[in-house]
Amino acid sequence: MRVDLFDFDLPTENIALRPARPRDAARFLVADGAAPLADHHVRDLPEVLTPGDVLVFNDTRVIPAQLEGRRGEARIGATLHKRLDLRRWQAFVRNAKRLKAGDRIAFSADVEAIAEERWADGSWTLAFQGDEPVEVLLERAGRMPLPPYIAGKRDTDEADQSDYQTMFAREKGAVAAPTAALHFTPELVDRLAAAGIGRETLTLHVGAGTFLPVKADDTTDHQMHSEWGRIDAETADRLNAVRARGGRLIAVGTTSLRLLESATGEDGVIRPFEGDTAIFITPGYRFKAIDGLMTNFHLPKSTLFMLVSALMGLEKMQAVYAHAIANGYRFYSYGDSSLLLPAR
Repeated sequence: MRVDLFDFDLPTENIALRPARPRDAARFLVADGAAPLADHHVRDLPEVLTPGDVLVFNDTRVIPAQLEGRRGEARIGATLHKRLDLRRWQAFVRNAKRLKAGDRIAFSADVEAIAEERWADGSWTLAFQGDEPVEVLLERAGRMPLPPYIAGKRDTDEADQSDYQTMFAREKGAVAAPTAALHFTPELVDRLAAAGIGRETLTLHVGAGTFLPVKADDTTDHQMHSEWGRIDAETADRLNAVRARGGRLIAVGTTSLRLLESATGEDGVIRPFEGDTAIFITPGYRFKAIDGLMTNFHLPKSTLFMLVSALMGLEKMQAVYAHAIANGYRFYSYGDSSLLLPAR
């Protein structure tokens, strides 16, 4: 499909630079099949969902993956994207033309990496030096990797250390937050449980590729970056049991959705999964695992807007986004939320 079909005009004032406080005070637009769009707040979720529904969260934890360093006199910026092994990461590099294989980059007095190999997409393999775990080095030299549409407008500060982590964050390895879950609070989770809404977790380490624009003119020419994920056997069994008894699986975020769809066969059975996925969902895709999606509002011409258009239909999503923009909903990572429920 033509990428320009997924374009729309977004006023800059609709881009959120800080999250709602409290988190569940964010606005919440519900698109349920052919029913009229309904304006809510995230705190209304227990009344919007049905007893027996199960929310599926991503428990990945964002690491301080944004690094600034020097190779000699040249300033080098790096955003880690994907772990390759214990000491090596694939990274998107700013000022990469100043690098060649074998160069040493100093990110602080005692945190260094060797630029080993340039990938076809322009990224580099960085091999961190020393014996300390890379996570320890990143805590020392890195900072929270806010999305470029926020970082370009303000500096990262202390509030982002907690604002950009979900309450479910446990497994270290993401370089971007699964932002749909940023809206949840312990009080909201308790109310959901009391309302008979279940909760499951999986792990997908979100990569920096989620921020990359689609530069191709046609979706068939776009190359997705892979991300590592895991669903264990016990979780897969419980998720299959939900669907067997007629409950709905609601993915909280496109990250959870992509992993669930990657783990599900054509027979609709969710299987244990551990490894990389580069699934690219566009209109025409047949969803096998999920019955709905809770998600923030995404960038024009992004793979994520293509995904929600595949779920609901492009015309429907154009109407959803037109309503959100006209009514002052806040977009992107720190913005408001939506619940997308395709007609069954």
